[in-house]
Amino acid sequence: MCNLYNLKVERWEYLDYFQAGEDACNELEVTKDYAAPGKPGYVVRMDAGQRVLSTMKWGFPTRKPRKRPARKGEMPFLHDWWTNCRNLSSNMWRPWLLKPEHRCLVPFSRFAEPKAVADRSGPGDTNWWFTVADQPEPCFAGVWKVDQDHDRVYAFCTTEPNALVAPKHPKAMPVILMAEDHERWLSAPAEEALPLVSAYPSQLMSVA
Repeated sequence: MCNLYNLKVERWEYLDYFQAGEDACNELEVTKDYAAPGKPGYVVRMDAGQRVLSTMKWGFPTRKPRKRPARKGEMPFLHDWWTNCRNLSSNMWRPWLLKPEHRCLVPFSRFAEPKAVADRSGPGDTNWWFTVADQPEPCFAGVWKVDQDHDRVYAFCTTEPNALVAPKHPKAMPVILMAEDHERWLSAPAEEALPLVSAYPSQLMSVA
């Protein structure tokens, strides 16, 4: 499960590359060069026929009860953040996957998968980092929605790992889109868009 990735903080780079406009509804600011569950990241989506760059929290939250009574000012529950969309038929994901207006591109620069203890060289060496070699601004295939507690949130699809990722993380890898498939993911009917949920060619990636 991918729960950490790097991104560019300078929004103009994404506005320029994706030929997107500013989203007037943005309230969150991306200040870190990484995204983690429940923290803000960028997505590119369609709004009134135009691409816009939006800021949203990463993960579809579900409520869970607290193990202790809530203190003053606290919600009576906590949230689990579901960051990866693997089961495409799940009711958590399917309603949004079926609607082009709720699919999005999630720009990243590299993504992490945890290292096994035997692969670590020291205390801080906890992740494998995967990059895409053939695109300046690679994207995950994402979905977004409006949540009752957190406003706009997003997640991205995962799939079977390719030959590069599988030896390091055999469970899954994020769905990375070819640049020529961006518009198809954002605009096409589900029967045309969902076949894009597949592993990126391993020869176009590297790991460190």
